[in-house]
Amino acid sequence: MEGRQFSTSRNVVIYVRDVLERYQPDALRYFLSAAAPETADSDFSWPEFVKRTNTELVAGWGNLVNRTASMIAKNFGQIPAAGPLEEVDRALLDQVAAGFGTVGRLIGTHKQKAGLAEAMRLVGEANAYVSATEPFKLKGEDQRERLATVLHVLAQAVVDLNTLLSPYLPHSSTAVHRALGGEGTFQPMPVVKEVPDLDEPGRDPYPVITGEYTATPRWEHRPVVVGAPVAKPSPIFTKLDPSVVEEERARLGLVDEVEV
Repeated sequence: MEGRQFSTSRNVVIYVRDVLERYQPDALRYFLSAAAPETADSDFSWPEFVKRTNTELVAGWGNLVNRTASMIAKNFGQIPAAGPLEEVDRALLDQVAAGFGTVGRLIGTHKQKAGLAEAMRLVGEANAYVSATEPFKLKGEDQRERLATVLHVLAQAVVDLNTLLSPYLPHSSTAVHRALGGEGTFQPMPVVKEVPDLDEPGRDPYPVITGEYTATPRWEHRPVVVGAPVAKPSPIFTKLDPSVVEEERARLGLVDEVEV
């Protein structure tokens, strides 16, 4: 951590409860999945945590979700039906659909970091699709069918990307799900319950982490629902101020200036 070995006695440590009081849980999950060790040691760096949160999670995935939902809400108020698909549309849809196989195999062989990298590469492809198709410039009545097609394709990409990213970002997956017209909870979350001791019935109950996961979405392409209402969204992820680095380093007793 910050170039030093983790040590609670030397205060080179991160306590999960402390971090979750200050940051979104998925920001921590994302960084640990993207930067944590799998086959070798790695370094937990607060500047890198802030950088990757802001540039990848907020500006990459969060921005894609936000502008997709915003454009749909502004122009249609619901998921529009697609018109004839062009090559650029089919290319994005095919790439994202193939992600269920590639990302799934990586997660299945315990290559979580590579799985996340592949999912985020597909997020980059979706953002590139926005730049290529420029739906924000399709304002004429004669362009409305094309606008509907592009926004339909983007909605489909976001819905499938949300499934691909949900093992890494389960907390925010429900917010993304609802931003594109979904209802209810997307990824069931664990809960803490007090349970009795089965071996010694007279003992005090103790907490266990458990959950009901039968409603977990299947790992597969799920067509968007044409006509599902879409309202102006709120940001999914919180951008971190660079001052976070100095604050966290000060908690560790590090006072050197660090650029973010």
